[in-house]
Amino acid sequence: MTKSNEPTVFIAHREGACAECGMKLEGGEWITLTGEEGKVAEALCLGCADLDHLVFLPRGDAALTRRAGKYSALRAVVVEWSRRRKRYERQGTLVEEAALQRAEEECLADADQRERKAERRRERDAVKDREYVIDFTHEILKAYPKAPPERAAEIALHACQKHSGRVGRSAAAKELDPKTVALAVRAHLRHTATNYDELLMAGVPRQEARWQIGDALDRAEAAWR
Repeated sequence: MTKSNEPTVFIAHREGACAECGMKLEGGEWITLTGEEGKVAEALCLGCADLDHLVFLPRGDAALTRRAGKYSALRAVVVEWSRRRKRYERQGTLVEEAALQRAEEECLADADQRERKAERRRERDAVKDREYVIDFTHEILKAYPKAPPERAAEIALHACQKHSGRVGRSAAAKELDPKTVALAVRAHLRHTATNYDELLMAGVPRQEARWQIGDALDRAEAAWR
């Protein structure tokens, strides 16, 4: 249940009394059990077990638990009986307060360092994305020289948004494939230069709506070439 010589602290479910000081132990009290060979185990309160100066660190943060345990000269594992699983389950660790503070400071420093690295990565990605949107805009204007530049930039920005599933995020788009550029332009014009959206809102099936606005979309695209 525990490793090395760490004492085990039990969260008791029954009432009792400390075998040394006689203090009444309510259900939910934290106790240790005497383990002298050949004798029946008896409950000790944490004061009599010399563990009452320790602070509780709940389970859940493995890095914090590992560091606090490393810096604490005395530590104990806290367990509780699970009626459902029929076994003792670890709830956390008791460690020295100074050890916990030191571990928390180190974990915070690591978190700050990770955030700084993530921020630098986001900055690099932002630069790459800006360059990509600019290149995509240039390709639109090359293929559609009569397109308003601000509309071309709008299309590129929309198509290239991260995690959008849009055509600008595809592998072909990253190679600035002309077909992908055309798909982005037609998608924009379909929604802005035709009554496609109104047809969808009226309940017209998508393929039927696309067929109905096909000529209007072709004319709008041709006007930009």
